[in-house]
Amino acid sequence: MSAKTSRGWSAGAAATTLVLVRHGVTKHTSSMAFSGGLGGDNPPLTQEGREQVRLSAEWLRPLASSVSTVITSPVRRTVETGDIVAGALDAELVEEPGFAELEFGEWDGLTFAEVVSRFPDEMKAWMGSSAVAPPGGESLADCHERVQDALTRVLAAHAGETVVVTTHVSPIKLLVAAALGAPPDGAFSMELAPASVTVVSYFADHRASMRLFNALPAARDPFAAGTF
Repeated sequence: MSAKTSRGWSAGAAATTLVLVRHGVTKHTSSMAFSGGLGGDNPPLTQEGREQVRLSAEWLRPLASSVSTVITSPVRRTVETGDIVAGALDAELVEEPGFAELEFGEWDGLTFAEVVSRFPDEMKAWMGSSAVAPPGGESLADCHERVQDALTRVLAAHAGETVVVTTHVSPIKLLVAAALGAPPDGAFSMELAPASVTVVSYFADHRASMRLFNALPAARDPFAAGTF
């Protein structure tokens, strides 16, 4: 997964490769509750979450010679994830606010079922349009714009490099949707496991190539565990 590695139709083209790592579980992840960015409860990783990240960081260790920077969302759970990954890769950890999670406003800390029960009309509208925001929160379209702005900054600062980005469900899904030419609403059709790895490469002519999605180290393989 180094910047010099090429596959398929992209062979020979210089690329900037983002290795996107979702944070490990928190109390909200385990209870399947909405958990936003800095405007929410901002919980830390649980011990289980730290172990998930440790396994993924060890899996990524072969990248140590080609990765000098780990970029993290400023949210607590991703900073903790980034710190573990940066330690495994002996890389510098820097923050990029644009990769923070979608802000869920009044839904933060509530489970999906609780939101459906308390905010049925708002939930239906949110699921039906990326332009609609949760009450007091942020729309998927607005999140998409700031994630793309962050991507532009990263591509300019790390052209031709491989960088690891520790971030959240929404930013990763939005980056994948954009890479595939899908609208932001496409994020609703994807699932990502905690501490999973997704890889997208970007070329100078603005082409993008998704090389890996929602991958896990063998120790957490859902097929092996029979939990898929």
